[in-house]
Amino acid sequence: MTKNEGRLDRSLRVSAGLVLIALAATGTLGPWAWLGVVPLATGALGWCPLYTVLGINTCKR
Repeated sequence: MTKNEGRLDRSLRVSAGLVLIALAATGTLGPWAWLGVVPLATGALGWCPLYTVLGINTCKR
């Protein structure tokens, strides 16, 4: 698992994931908002499987 997400990409994913999870926990959005776990996990790991398949790399290394 080589990192394929840059710093900005990772922070946006983590932020979006946390917002979606918070909205799901408060009942503001339906159960689909629990999918916020996906961007949260990919942002925390710095690796996105879809980016690997599509050949995208936003990491500057």
